[in-house]
Amino acid sequence: MAGGWSRDGAVQDQIDASVQDAVKKARDLLPSGESLLNCEECDKEIPQGRREAVRGVRLCVNCQTAHDESASLNSFNRRGSKDSQLR
Repeated sequence: MAGGWSRDGAVQDQIDASVQDAVKKARDLLPSGESLLNCEECDKEIPQGRREAVRGVRLCVNCQTAHDESASLNSFNRRGSKDSQLR
């Protein structure tokens, strides 16, 4: 349903590319390797259950929550495409 000079499906292609970028970014942020015993930020002990549940965990729940909240404030649609107008 593209109009003007764009081909059919161009808007959906932009949406798909934005979703693929977000998935790649999320996968790149996943921890890997062996979990730490103590948090990198506050040095509190990371509970055994968290270390078993999240492979490669490096932060306690409180520090991870703060990290996730600050990271979400910095996200934007760098493509500047029509998909940002479809919300």
